[in-house]
Amino acid sequence: MFIPNSQSPSQLDGSSLKVGIVQARFNPEITNALAKACLAELAVMGVKQDRITHVYVPGALEIPLALQALAHIEDPEPYNALIALGCIVRGETYHFELVANESGAGVSRVSMDFHVPVANAILTTEDMPQAVARQTDKGRDAARVAVEMALLLEQLA
Repeated sequence: MFIPNSQSPSQLDGSSLKVGIVQARFNPEITNALAKACLAELAVMGVKQDRITHVYVPGALEIPLALQALAHIEDPEPYNALIALGCIVRGETYHFELVANESGAGVSRVSMDFHVPVANAILTTEDMPQAVARQTDKGRDAARVAVEMALLLEQLA
């Protein structure tokens, strides 16, 4: 069976979707910009503001647990897609690798365990200028990925 993706990103209609966003507070200048771009793009695709839940966690390591909690909620209906927003900047210790690897693995695990698309926009950069350069595009990309994958899963169901 072949299901063509007939919608270009500019034609994605998220008006029927319920979306959850988990945003890390660590590196707020970056994560706030990610969220602003993400929310703006969700609005462009028709996702209604009252169908978006936006929660905050301390940092990237806490994102998967909050995503899991949202994915588990089914009252009155489950989320069609989730979005992870965070920023990890390399430091002088092994901590960067630990946080990047564990948060990424946790995000993927939530998606697979709960069969819900999770757009991972946890930036992992060498320095703050790299994060600033990516914050707007990655925020927008996360919104598009979430909506496109939610719509695809609806087609496949």
